[in-house]
Amino acid sequence: MAAAIVVRPSFKFIQLGFIAVIVLVIAAGVLHYEYRPRGELPWLPAIAALMILWPLAKALGRRFTKIVIEGERLYYEQGALSKQTRIIQVHKIQDVRVHQSLGQRMFGVGDLSIETAGEASRLTISNIDQPRPLAEKILELANQHGATQL
Repeated sequence: MAAAIVVRPSFKFIQLGFIAVIVLVIAAGVLHYEYRPRGELPWLPAIAALMILWPLAKALGRRFTKIVIEGERLYYEQGALSKQTRIIQVHKIQDVRVHQSLGQRMFGVGDLSIETAGEASRLTISNIDQPRPLAEKILELANQHGATQL
């Protein structure tokens, strides 16, 4: 049996968020230092530091979202305290799509959408690294498992 494939959203945009917040905190600190003698802007560094919560929340969301392809099943798991799992039989996958905005293309990430037989809903996981090779791999597995089902 082949090893399981585990896919999580990319960390690239989260890193950019951390970098942006660090730059903002430094800029707020410099502004605070410049205006400190006059007593202006005493809250600016604190507000800027609170912005770290945005990339932290995204990093936690990334940590608790994943696709696992194991054998003939694809598992989509999401959640930390309460967990939601969607199990898809690989041979029922009919369509796999990749959508990449300009920003996503610049960073080599994209959104992966999977549609199965008999369901109107689509499973979409955002900001996956190298989405096209993954989509091709999923379709290849679906075709292999579909051929064994016949």
